[in-house]
Amino acid sequence: MARYSCSFANQTALATADTTALTTLKFMALQGGSATMQLKVNEVQSGGESSSANVISYSFGRSSTVGTATLSLSGAYNALLDATATAPGTVAAPYNTTTGTFPQRSSTLGHLIIHDYNAYGGLARWQARQGEEITIYGASATAGECTYSGFSNCAAGIVGGHLIYELCALAVPMVAGLVFCLFHAASGGIGA
Repeated sequence: MARYSCSFANQTALATADTTALTTLKFMALQGGSATMQLKVNEVQSGGESSSANVISYSFGRSSTVGTATLSLSGAYNALLDATATAPGTVAAPYNTTTGTFPQRSSTLGHLIIHDYNAYGGLARWQARQGEEITIYGASATAGECTYSGFSNCAAGIVGGHLIYELCALAVPMVAGLVFCLFHAASGGIGA
């Protein structure tokens, strides 16, 4: 399926406690584009762009309150990684600003990855092994959105980074074929 890179630069880090609304341009969120869309996050990376040293503490985790209304990217980009790929009809909703409710990181599911590094050129990256990606399903709390933002002990600093994710087609069970096989097996039609 389609793989994307959602990248941001020159973002001012802001310490934000769990279950507190995030602030415009101080986070990156990734939400499913429909109630049945599944996303697989393959990589989460950020690095310091500041001219002085400070501790940056960024958390990637699920949202207890998801963003609503018009979700948009400002100063960030979402692009297909494969130049020959065609975007599907329904795409994910990465955003860092909204006209409605802002997301809130969950206090129980809000810390899937923690990145701590120096704002003066430090770098942190998490890369999933195949089959161990972080999944996002749907577009509602808590499985339908993840955010990447400064945590409580994050100092002020400038950061940039990216989220690499994939839109996945969910396997639909072949109920009719299964019923057919079971019927024939029960009647002695298969292997008889």
